[in-house]
Order: sequence, then C-alpha cells, then structure tokens
Amino acid sequence: MAVAFDVVIIGAGPGGYVAAIRSAQLGLKVALVEEKHLGGVCLNWGCIPTKALLRTSELYHTISHAEDFGIKVAKPSLDFEKVIARSRAVSKQLAQGVQHLLKKNKVTVMNGRGKIAGKKEDGLRGVEVTDADGKVETITAKNIVIATGARARTLPGLEPDGKHIWTAKEAMVPKELPKKLLVIGSGAIGIEFASFYNALGTEVTVVEVQDRILPVEDAEISKFAQKSFEKQGMTFMTNTSVENLKASSKGVIAKIKAKKGVEEQSFNKVIVAVGILGNTEGLGLDDTNVQVERNQIHVNVWCQTHEPGIYAIGDVAGAPWLAHKASHEGVMVAEKMAGSPQAHPVNKGAVPGCTYSMPQIASIGLTEEKALEAGYEIKVGRFPFIGNGKAIALGETDGMMKTIFDTKTGAFLGAHLIGTEVTEMIQGFAIALTLEATEAELMHTIFPHPTLSEMMHESTLDAFDQAIHM
Repeated sequence: MAVAFDVVIIGAGPGGYVAAIRSAQLGLKVALVEEKHLGGVCLNWGCIPTKALLRTSELYHTISHAEDFGIKVAKPSLDFEKVIARSRAVSKQLAQGVQHLLKKNKVTVMNGRGKIAGKKEDGLRGVEVTDADGKVETITAKNIVIATGARARTLPGLEPDGKHIWTAKEAMVPKELPKKLLVIGSGAIGIEFASFYNALGTEVTVVEVQDRILPVEDAEISKFAQKSFEKQGMTFMTNTSVENLKASSKGVIAKIKAKKGVEEQSFNKVIVAVGILGNTEGLGLDDTNVQVERNQIHVNVWCQTHEPGIYAIGDVAGAPWLAHKASHEGVMVAEKMAGSPQAHPVNKGAVPGCTYSMPQIASIGLTEEKALEAGYEIKVGRFPFIGNGKAIALGETDGMMKTIFDTKTGAFLGAHLIGTEVTEMIQGFAIALTLEATEAELMHTIFPHPTLSEMMHESTLDAFDQAIHM
C-alpha cells in the first residue's frame, strides 16, 4: 500500500524546499521529490554560485585600483581554476545546509523524478517517483505542489553546444577565461555574466533585441547602466539580433543583424541568455485540469491550479522569475494548505529585483513609465551617489537613486537604484511598499550618517523639492 502524505512537493528549489519546511512546521506530513539537486538551480547553478563569481570580480577590480586608496600592490593575477572551485564550494555548502534543514524538520526526501498519477480517489492522489535506476515508487497525497522551476530558453540557430556556445550553467564553470565573449540578451543573467567576465579582462559584446539594455528596469536606470558599463569597456548593440551561430574548434562566428545591415563577428565563446522556459514536461498534467501555456502553469492568487489540490509555485508558475518570490509562494501555499490564518497572497508588484553587476541595480514597484500608464500623477525624486559622503569615502560615486510617488496621496509607488550595494538597500523600500508608506513616513525616518542609505532619504526629499544635500 502506497505511503500517504498530506502534501507531496515536486522540486526542491527555493520554492519547493521552503514549502516543505513550512508545511512540516505547520504539522503536515511532507514528501519532497527532487531529481537532481537539493536547492535547485538557484543554489547549485544560479543565484548563489554566480554571486561567488561576481565577488571575485569585485575584489579583482578593487585590488586593481588599490593605489587610489594609497595602497601599493603588485599587479593582481588570476588563478581561474580556484575562482571556479570557490564558487562550486559555496554552492555545495549551502546545498548541504538545505539537506540539514529538511532532516531537522522531518521532511521525507525522495531522490527521483516525480509524476502525478491518476485521478484523486478517497481524497488522495498518486505520485510516481522514478529514481536514477528506473525503479518506480508510488506515494499518495492530499495536496501536490509543483515546484519544478525552469531551464534556459534556446532559439533556432543559437542552440548551445556546451563547449563554445554556453547557457548560464556552462558559463559558471569554464576551464579558462575567454578573450572575446558575446552575450546574447541583456537581462539580469546576461548583464551579470557580462560584468563578471569584463572585470576579469575579457572583451565583452552584449547584443539586445530591444531598444535598451535591462528592458524591465526603469528607462533612466537602463541608460545610466549602459553608460557605466561602456566606461568599463563593454560594447552594446541594441535593436539588434543574432541570426545564427557557427561553432568550430577556433571559436564561434556570429551572424548579427542590426538596422544598418548584417555582419559577421568572431568570438571565443558565446553566452545565450534569452530567457527561461518552465519545466512542465513529464509531470502527468495531461490527465488533470492543470492549464499550461508557453511552459507556464496557470494559477490564481493562492497559486492554485485549475485542478483542486494541485498548486504550482516559482518559475514554473510565471513571472517574476525570482528565487525570493518562489520562496514566499512556498510559504503561502503551505499556510493555505494547513488552514493557517497567516496565509496571505503574494503581492507580485512588491517583489524586488536585483542585478549583481558592477554597478549593482535594484528596483521595486512601478517604473516612471508604468506609473504614468497606470494613470498616476507622479512626483519623482533623484539623488546621485556623488552627493553622498559614504559613497565618496568608499570611492564608489557611480550611481543614483530614483523614487516615485503619487502626487495626490503621497503614496510610495516605486524605487530604482543603481550603484554599489543597492541590492542590500532595496529592502528598505520593500518594507515601505509593504507597509503602504507615503512620503511622510520616509521623510520622518531617521537614516544613520554616514551611510549609503541616506540617499534613500534624500531622493524622497527631492521628489517634494526638499532635498538638503543637492
């Protein structure tokens, strides 16, 4: 007889493992099914290892400019093998931490591929778990949570080969530093890799089909970012597409189409970063009422699918495709399934986005363009890093903060930041948005001095013509 659980979660990424832990905390009997790695792409091949790589590039950049701070050092050199090894070690440490947390919370972890099997009978639905040897074990559950994440999207003519044409996964573990790199796509993933390789001395070209880089960001921030990256030596081609890639032992020839025509350029390596596709195949969804469109599962505000008792969270359930959004959805569905009064839908408009390049980019809420499209009459405040004492002391004056408010009510609508450590500061604005703050609360908040966070205050003041230091 199949073992029965209150909930079976398919996928152990930042959505799935968090859902498992929270479900267990609430007294549910939980099984977590994972085919490859605890922690999913995020911990193993995404968020965490890339940040370890980017930390190396930041240090390399800082050491290269040590004389600006009165420190004389020899010219830095790279042990690239060790750079990659450190990144993998960081990832491994955190994955082991997830394993410990699941054990601590008495979650049953099953290694294998999960598939929904059959209709619901007597309040239970079957899940088949197939391990690496092909052995199948069937378990049952009152509820099922699909948290299978996503994979890199590919395009015809741009198919990765793992050697010269990379997805993000191959770009994290190269054997040597490429001399000349093409990055296709200028979203967060593309820009982070472009920044990493550029800082270590690679000649980097970024191609973006839209009219500006970082197209989901506020247009003013995108423009500022491009200028900053170009000062560092990156080349950008917007309103441009890559039609075809031809790889050989010598590298890759890219056929690039711009308004001025078609040209061919040669590169050592190419990173294809043109989005993601949800992992919806092989889950047994055809025998359910779960609706899938373009590899995304349709869900309501509670992450419930059209099939009672089946939920979907994280990247497989739609934008924003961010680990922290997946984790919050994991908590939410656990509380919903357990009947907890704490259950509350995730506000997708209040999810912060971060790009860990040099300079960093972070944003939350409405852009200026979106606020106007929504019919708001707005006030916009700005403050440059060059006007902040801590930024000057750090030698990090390349950046700005931008805040947006509703003119009529003073409601805080959004913030858009670029500069050092803005991925840490954005959380202050996230709290403000969650608490439905107005300009008054932000103005009356006392920010410590000297800190970068003072710019959050000054940009708010500037929106209402009260800036002190500008």
